[in-house]
This record gives sequence, C-alpha cells and structure tokens, in this order.
Amino acid sequence: MGTFTAEQPGAFWSLRNAGAALLDFATASHRRAVTFLVLVSLVSFIPGFFNIPPIDRDETRFAQATKQMIESGDYVDIRFQDEVRYKKPVGIYWMQAAFVRAGEALGIPQARTTIWLYRMPSLLAAIGAVLLTYWTGLALGSRRAAYLAGVMLACSILLGIEARLAKTDAMLLLTTLAAMGALARVYLRKPDDAVGWRMPALFWTAIAAGVLIKGPLIIMVIGLAVVTLAVTDRSARWLLALRPAFGVLWLAALVLPWFVAIIGRSGETFFVESVGQDLLSKVFSGQEAHGAPPLFYLLLFWLTFWPGAPLAAMAAPDVWANRRVPEIRFLLAWLVPSWIVFELVITKLPHYVLPLYPAIAILTAWTIEHGTLSKVRWVVRSTVQWPVFAAIPAIAAIAGLIILRHQLGLVAWLLAGLSVIFGFFAWRLYESDGAARSLARAAVSAQLMSVTVFGIVLPLLLPLFPSAMLERMLNTDCENPSFAAVGYHEPSLVFLLGTSVHLIDASRAADFLKGGSCRFAFVEARQERAFAKRAEAIGLLYGQGPRFEAINYNGGRWITIAVYRSEAR
Repeated sequence: MGTFTAEQPGAFWSLRNAGAALLDFATASHRRAVTFLVLVSLVSFIPGFFNIPPIDRDETRFAQATKQMIESGDYVDIRFQDEVRYKKPVGIYWMQAAFVRAGEALGIPQARTTIWLYRMPSLLAAIGAVLLTYWTGLALGSRRAAYLAGVMLACSILLGIEARLAKTDAMLLLTTLAAMGALARVYLRKPDDAVGWRMPALFWTAIAAGVLIKGPLIIMVIGLAVVTLAVTDRSARWLLALRPAFGVLWLAALVLPWFVAIIGRSGETFFVESVGQDLLSKVFSGQEAHGAPPLFYLLLFWLTFWPGAPLAAMAAPDVWANRRVPEIRFLLAWLVPSWIVFELVITKLPHYVLPLYPAIAILTAWTIEHGTLSKVRWVVRSTVQWPVFAAIPAIAAIAGLIILRHQLGLVAWLLAGLSVIFGFFAWRLYESDGAARSLARAAVSAQLMSVTVFGIVLPLLLPLFPSAMLERMLNTDCENPSFAAVGYHEPSLVFLLGTSVHLIDASRAADFLKGGSCRFAFVEARQERAFAKRAEAIGLLYGQGPRFEAINYNGGRWITIAVYRSEAR
C-alpha cells in the first residue's frame, strides 16, 4: 500500500488536513462530540426514511398491529387482522401508536397509513444508541475513542437499516446500551466511589423496557455478561451496588401489569405463541426458513459492520492480548458469550447480534486510541478494502435502477463515485495518516453510499413494492370500497388498504365480488384461470382495471397482478 508524498497538490493537502482538524474539533468537548454524533446519525439514517414504502414482512406486521390498536382502542391485545400476534411484547406498539396519534393531532394527512410515523421510535432509538455508545465508551476510555466508537456504530450498515424499519431491534439496542453503560460504571468504579441510586435505577429500568419491547433477550445478553464477569473475577460482590432487591421489585412493577393483563385476556395462548412458537422454535429449528450454520454472523459481520469491520479485525489480536485489562474484560464479557449463543441458535437473522455491536465498536476504538492495531502488512492489505465495499452496494443499486426502471440515475452515479473516492483515500492513506483519520474518511464514504442506496435508488424501485404500486394506481370513486387479494397476501397490502382486506383464494374472490358493489379483487396471474372459471360459474359481471408487473422480494420472483371490480347488472 503506497502513500502520498509532500509533492502532492496544495489543494489536496489542505483538504486532507481539514479532515484531521475536523476530527480534532469534534472531540474537543463533550458538547461538540454529541452534536457531531447527532449530525452523523441524521446523515446516516434520514435518507430514504420518509419515502421508502412499507417493507414486508416484519415492518408491516408491526405497523398493522399498531394501527389496529389505534382503530380498536384496545392497547392490551396485539392482533394482525383476526389473528393474535403474541411473538413480541407490547412496548414497541405503544411507542408507534404514540407517534401516529401525535401525527393525527398535528393534522398529518392519512397518518395511520404513513409508514414513517411508525418508524420514528426506531429512528430516535438509533440516534440514542449512538449517543449511548459514546456515553458507555467514556466509562471505558478517552473522549476521542468514545467518539470514534459512536461514529462506527452510526455508519454501520446494520444499524442504518434498522433505523429505517418500524420494528423492535433499534429500540432493543437502545435499552441494552443503557443497561450496559450503567453496568460498566458500577463494575469499573473505584472501591471508595459511592454508587448512589442513579445507575441502579437506570440499569433496572432499561431492562424492564427491553423486556416490554422484545421479551427476555435483553436479560440473556446482560445475564451472560454478569455471569462471565463473576466467574472470571471469582467474585460477584460488586453486583450488590446495583441494589438487586430493589431492582427486581422495580422490574416486576414495570413489566407485570401488561403481562398479567394479556394473560388474563388470552390465557395460555400468549405463552404458546411467544415462548413455544417464537422463542423455542428459533432455538431448535430454522424458523420461517431462516436457518443457518455457525459462523454465519462472523461472515456477515464484514458487511453489516462496514466501515468499522476491517479495523475490528485488526484490533482483535491486541484485544485478546489485553483481555485481563478490566475495561477489555467487561467488553469481552458483553460480546463473546452472547455471540456464541447466537451462532449456536439455529434461526439466524442479521439483526440478532445488533446489541453486541457497540462492544465491538468500543473495543476497536480503544485499540485505535492506543495505537495497537495490527501492523502486519498482509493483514492490513487484505482487510482495509473500503473502496471495494463502497462500490459493491452502490453498483448493485444502480444496476437495479437501470434494469427495473430503465433510468440512469445520474445523481446516484455522482454520489456513488464520491463514495468510492473517499473509500479509496481511506485505504490509500491508511499507513501514513493512521486508523482514526482513515475511519473518518470511510465514514464519509459510508454515508455517501447510504444516500445513494437508501435516499435515491431504493425509493425509485417501485416494482419492489407491489402494495405501494397498487395503492397509487387504484382509483376508487365510491365512499367505502372493499378489497380482496388472491395470490399476493403480503401484510403491506393490509396496512395500506385497510384492516378489512380479505386475503382469500381465487374462487372466494369471485364470490366476494358478487356480494356487492364497489368491490375490488387483486388477482395474481397464476390464479386468474381459477378466478375466471368461478366467475363464469356464478354469472359474475365484473370489469378489469389496471394490470402491472412487480417483484415479490419475499418470494424472489416476478408477479403480475390484475385488478377486477364488481359491476351491477
């Protein structure tokens, strides 16, 4: 890997030095560090946040269940249409409902089908998680290292995706970080330092919030960390500073009311679905075809934690060498046991390991700050491939735009090119300028890539969103239309067109149209013959509306949907 020399043009050197000066300026005080981290987070998370259509399936299942809570006024039970949805507790639904109701109060048109209102808890949680990574990092190292850890998390691809989805994982990350940050301050305090009540209260409240959001997962992550520290230290006396007697009572007071209410409403159904069908089936089988072998997360890490992943790989040898340092021991206890569990669980989805990424970011930043990243030349050459990782997602997105929409996307080309350029200089100047400055350049590269993919290209790829296409082209001239869908049953259709959408088969669709006026059936092409046969048998008069092609990315195939409307005799 070569370096630039003093003969380079003055403009280049000015820009290069300006980047270093900006990093120094951002870390000169806590207020500046927090301000810059918020700005970095907004640039990373906002592109596409408002204009990417609803995503199937998890996002729209959560959003639709929240919408039904608002429609019914029942904030205890959780349902998707007529089916109970007890896989996750109620916390995220309450948060989403609060933003939707606020949107209605502010006069936002069609607030209940405005997906970005449901995404607001995830966005705020992602920003909060970046700030809490900084806060937790301050308990373990310098301000500069804590800031770099926050930047790594803010620019990571995985958190960028979760910040844009109306589901639980960004909020679970926030609660886990709050608890682990408090735990770090208790564990690493000096023997004579008083703990007080603030950190224990934060610790137990964060656990309670995490349980209400995603059940026992937060307890697993924190519990494994605590047990690991107790075993390695051969003592757990420091846990007494967390006021466990008070904490357990406080935890029960926060979480039991809803659990008692939902059990009273559903009986054993809640436990059957949440524990039996969701939790245990993920442990022992590949739920919903999401099974994967061990080391899946380790391989995926290179993409999901980009641009920090290469530096994390180079930090690993020094981290292990310093595993007995209290700060490193704490972070490894947070990371390693839970990571092993996630690798062993049969069902694997990329976001499961997100609560562990702050530990990796802080460990990496700690090693950067101490100047002990691996300097083995072949390791450096093979890992710091920022321009390659910048180019691949952007090229794939632009290729999709050309193929699916026959558009060149010139602005996307420009931003993608800039992303690759910043990635190139992060790689090229790594040896001369060091890891911190290269990370800053790679972060800019990641943000430009985020704007390209999420902000420009993805919202234009309408064929990826059949429900949104259908909603836009559907022209109803009656007050209370009714809808049915055949062959395409994605939850986004229910979210956008109404809870009463009938998800049925072809023969029942013909009967549905015959049942009254102003009825619409959306029939996927493979079901049209059965639909026409039944319509002829019952003497149905119907009109055909628009017909379009799209991609059902959950099925991984092209689909054709035709719209049929009932007609009076």
